[in-house]
Amino acid sequence: MPAGSILVADDDAAIRTVLNQALSRAGYEVRSTGNAATLWRWISQGDGDLVITDVVMPDENAFDLIPRIRKSRPDLPIIVMSAQNTFMTAIRASERGAYEYLPKPFDLKELIAIVGRALSEPKEKRPPPPKNDDFDSIPLVGRSPAMQEIYRVLARLMQTYLTVMISGESGTGKELVAKALHDYGKRRAGTFVAINMAAIPRDLIESELFGHEKGAFTGANSRSSGRFEQAEGGTLFLDEIGDMPMEAQTRLLRVLQQGEYTTVGGRTPIKSDVRIIAATNKDLRQLIQQGLFREDLFFRLNVVPLRLPPLRERTEDIPDLIRHFFAQATREGLPPKQIDPAAQDRLKRHRWPGNVRELENLARRLSALYPQETITSAVIDAELAQPAFPVGGEEPRAEESLSAAVERHLSTYFSGFEDGLPPAGLYHRILREIEYPLLTAALAATRGNQIRAADLLGVNRNTLRKKIRDLDIQVFRSGS
Repeated sequence: MPAGSILVADDDAAIRTVLNQALSRAGYEVRSTGNAATLWRWISQGDGDLVITDVVMPDENAFDLIPRIRKSRPDLPIIVMSAQNTFMTAIRASERGAYEYLPKPFDLKELIAIVGRALSEPKEKRPPPPKNDDFDSIPLVGRSPAMQEIYRVLARLMQTYLTVMISGESGTGKELVAKALHDYGKRRAGTFVAINMAAIPRDLIESELFGHEKGAFTGANSRSSGRFEQAEGGTLFLDEIGDMPMEAQTRLLRVLQQGEYTTVGGRTPIKSDVRIIAATNKDLRQLIQQGLFREDLFFRLNVVPLRLPPLRERTEDIPDLIRHFFAQATREGLPPKQIDPAAQDRLKRHRWPGNVRELENLARRLSALYPQETITSAVIDAELAQPAFPVGGEEPRAEESLSAAVERHLSTYFSGFEDGLPPAGLYHRILREIEYPLLTAALAATRGNQIRAADLLGVNRNTLRKKIRDLDIQVFRSGS
């Protein structure tokens, strides 16, 4: 007897043929159609143990059909295929109640394995899809196989409360992924709170996380709420978790184990209903061996590990990303830009040590500093061949050249506008675009000495360090 009956719907006859042959060889009875109406008639008659359907069909979109299927036959597993390989496609499939989403082209062995798993699992009635499906933004960009796998994992995690550990190099988009998990998950009505462990003095981290009582320490003149209290009912994103001090790790472990915490200086336990998402660009297992990170905390946080690939592993996404960043800049009031094919190829050959953040910074500079609408490979060559400050063994500029460097960037910026003046109201945008070259010029002039650079700029050293992290500036150090 057949292992089960599969209903296939796809308007591409070649795909129907391939699926018919592969599923039949695997022992399944297969019926296929090129339209949604026939599929719905079969389902209404009670046919089929599982459905495999494309999203776009001639007579109806599968995302409109799936809710009717779920209402009529809530136990019927539905596998969705799509060539529209975006994050929102995966999310919509999950929100509609699909068992699995597969981007085209897909691996037939993987499909057969998913079919077998879906038919063998206990039939559980799934909750109806949410009524609100107003997705007006795309938080993640990329169609590469690496990103497709991330979309699929995120789609599965959206409707869970599981703790997630996101790993990846600086600039890969860890906070963006954490925010997407919150915004499209069950806790979307709650607050998303982010805290960067590396940006807070170590002796203040416990107070920042758990709050403190009046008089708990010098300067605590009143009670203050912590990030856990602020994120109650929502999501708390712990960025750079590898920089968390051991004392704070112990307190965090208690929250994960017992679901409660105490404020600094407090005695009454406070119940906590917060989803934890952690992120790191460090090897936590190595930190465990060095005695710098608790192993029991690692296992509590690493329930679902999610690795974000560096940009050099997904260079095929660069054209989509650069267009996305240009569009963002245009919405913010910068002139519209496009990039020619040769320039795209040049971007793909770059190593991207700063990953997506580096590409975004480049896109903003291109939008702000260059008057021409089409960015050519010559422009990209100039930008990538001359970093804002020396790296490796290159000789830094002299300290007295700082003002000249800033003047050069300003003159380049203003040269792209008629009469040398940009439209009114651009103070903050100009500040943002000039900040990066200003800081890098100061660091180059002082050979990476952050104390001297802070004095030169007239800012606090902690402020400078935070800017270096936020802008992902790779600091040159003499002799390194």
